Amino acid sequence: RLSCVRNNVWLACCGVLSSGLAVLSSFGLMLYCGVPFVATVANAPFLILGVGVDDMFIMIASWEQSSRKAEKSDTKSRLAETYREAALSVTITTLTDVLAFFIGTWTAFPSVRSFCLYTGTAFVFCYVYVITFFGAVIALNHKRVKGNRHWITCMQVEVGKKSCLYNACCIGSCARESPEPETSETESEHPMSIFFQKYYGPFLTGRWIKLLVVLLYGAYLGGSIYGCTQMREGIDLRNLANDDSYVIAYYDDDDRYFSEYGPRVMVVVTGSVQYW
Repeated sequence: RLSCVRNNVWLACCGVLSSGLAVLSSFGLMLYCGVPFVATVANAPFLILGVGVDDMFIMIASWEQSSRKAEKSDTKSRLAETYREAALSVTITTLTDVLAFFIGTWTAFPSVRSFCLYTGTAFVFCYVYVITFFGAVIALNHKRVKGNRHWITCMQVEVGKKSCLYNACCIGSCARESPEPETSETESEHPMSIFFQKYYGPFLTGRWIKLLVVLLYGAYLGGSIYGCTQMREGIDLRNLANDDSYVIAYYDDDDRYFSEYGPRVMVVVTGSVQYW
């Protein structure tokens, strides 16, 4: 938004911060409990960030729609309506993610077990922070907007008393008018909402379009089933290196000259031996 009062930059930053807090909390708890930290766990923050940002968008979208559905326009009523709409979706997605990763802890591989423990616990903390910390941030941001305060300085914005530069920085335009108030109309009229409501929705619900979607999904499902039957276990280590890496040439020579000897066998001698 161009309006420096209704701008939600800090709200988005706090949504990302809630994901970071979830990562710190889960990692700290697992390390405190003595769960080994393996290299694959370093990829967990990216998964948590994706889920946390998704939950953040769900919360913000429900908040913007709450102005039309809540019986009252006060913060308490709107936040209650926001949780009524968003909490179910956030809870279900979090529950499925947590179950998926905690089931992975049954594996016999210690590295995979540690990764699933760290990530599953992080999903739990991410859910807790979204419904507590981020909800509180939404309420504080609404209070700031109602007070007509700037999104950076949180100072009261004066209208029509300063220069064009001041109005552009503090109001969003050179016009000497009050910033757009937060109403049900301004909250719901988002360009993406208009597109999906007036254009994409009617297009997708057409008779022939629905038939085409079913046919495309059937073709996709058939291709996916066929692809699953063609999957084979194993991994080619060449795919893990760059094309110009010396590792590629090493494995090529290894297959060319030493493949006939079979796998390597290593012997560990624990006693004292005169190797000479």
